[in-house]
Amino acid sequence: MPKGRRGTRRAVLGVVFLLAATTACSGGGGESQEPIAGVQRPNDPAPAGGAAEPELPPLPAEFTEQALEWGDCGAPTALQGGGEAPGPLPDGTAWECSTLTVPLDYAEPHPEGDTIEIAVIRARAAAGRARMGPLVFNFGGPGGSGVASLPGHSGNYLALHEGGYDLVSFDPRGVGASDGVVCLGDEEQDALGQEDDGPPDTRREERAFLADSRAYAAACEDNAGALLPHLTTENAARDMDLLRAVLGDTHLNYFGISYGTKLGGVYAHLFPERVGRTVFDAVVDPTRDVVQRALLQTEGFQLALDNYLDDCAATEPTCPTGAGGAGEHAYGVINDLLEGLGETPLPTDTGRALTEGLAVTGVLALLYSENSWPYLTAAIDEIQDEGRGELMLAAAEDYNGRDEATGDYNNLHPANRAINCADFASRPTLEAVHAQEAAFRRASPVLGDHLVWSLLACYDWPVTGERDQPEVSADGAAPILLLGTTGDPATPYVGAERMREALGEGVGVLLTYEGEGHGAYGGGTECVRDAVNAHLLAGTLPEDGTVCR
Repeated sequence: MPKGRRGTRRAVLGVVFLLAATTACSGGGGESQEPIAGVQRPNDPAPAGGAAEPELPPLPAEFTEQALEWGDCGAPTALQGGGEAPGPLPDGTAWECSTLTVPLDYAEPHPEGDTIEIAVIRARAAAGRARMGPLVFNFGGPGGSGVASLPGHSGNYLALHEGGYDLVSFDPRGVGASDGVVCLGDEEQDALGQEDDGPPDTRREERAFLADSRAYAAACEDNAGALLPHLTTENAARDMDLLRAVLGDTHLNYFGISYGTKLGGVYAHLFPERVGRTVFDAVVDPTRDVVQRALLQTEGFQLALDNYLDDCAATEPTCPTGAGGAGEHAYGVINDLLEGLGETPLPTDTGRALTEGLAVTGVLALLYSENSWPYLTAAIDEIQDEGRGELMLAAAEDYNGRDEATGDYNNLHPANRAINCADFASRPTLEAVHAQEAAFRRASPVLGDHLVWSLLACYDWPVTGERDQPEVSADGAAPILLLGTTGDPATPYVGAERMREALGEGVGVLLTYEGEGHGAYGGGTECVRDAVNAHLLAGTLPEDGTVCR
């Protein structure tokens, strides 16, 4: 399809904003928040130390005293990602599901008014063990279904379950089974991926890009307009506190990953006296604006790409990007590959082609974990040697939330955009993209030209947030264990350092994992797991500044 046609490039926009919106910068700190050309900021960030929160009316007893009705969990819905009903844990514990009723608007919390049913899942601690109470998880996004994710990742948390915790998660408002936002149909999303031929090259293509973005925002407003203003992280934190109360705990024990660390930080700011034993893994930087977090996260993915290229050259006798590792030659190989797909997408046995935009998505997805690097090598080999795109397309479509068997899409990406656009105040324009292009290219000679367009993810969105930087200061809160991974591409290590500063003196305790990947607990070492388990199970924290390798 010729460039400039409707739909061109919009699928890539959704993917990269998911990454940029939940992550942070990898450069040095202390920069001033200088005005950036083409960035509209309706409101200034809250001053350091926080502003007084608006006083909200108390929740009626119909909310706070509701009794959850637990039952068997069915198969995840299409919006949650599909698949089979979760099987029991190895000790035989069955998963239970319920719904929590929350007010749509906490400023007007009337039981007879507008409400949302929040989907909740749990696996109760085994009988006969000392009970620790609920441990609530959020796996990130924003837009990820906790109800679908927790059973799939539960193998990482068996020691916590065996130690007495109920494992609990939920679909945040606007996600999955909790009034999940839907903007486009599955066939429309398929078509967008097939039309995604790379970033705009001409003024005409730029106009088409903006028209597509405007049309996408309008579709979201048509389908979920009444919900969109209320999909803020602050409201999700209040939902989480209501869940804590209904589950019968005085304090929230919490494990947040990626965006879940932003959610946890906002919760700690709103309810510092209710913070229980808490872990933030793959920590979001709360101090950066929209442009900074997108730009400096681009550096994070370039770092991961360089580490992959060096590893490929060192371990693969016929590395497809060359024997020299990261550098001009390897960058040229990948750029040529992507540009070739922009001109001529490759066929696959699915009947769908691998386009340039989908290939960028596949590369980003496969940089999340060191374990997926061999797959990335195989995918590049397949493109170069066979002229086929099956492997890269599979990685991209999995990341885009497309069910291989049914063709259904989950709602991670529309929910991600809706939540981020409800949070953020900045509205970068096309002028900002042009002003930042050189900086993004410097940040990543391979990915910069693609990721700079993520700045327009909230273009013409019907809802505007209050600030780019969430308020997370939590004076008086119990200590929070922060896990920062030095090779994390999506939430670069500096985010953990900045979160420690922003939480306030004596709240954040930083543990550094010198390794690769997005998150330390699931993919790190025994050193990391032992420290986290000691904190959650025994209340014992490592020394601030502890390093695990």
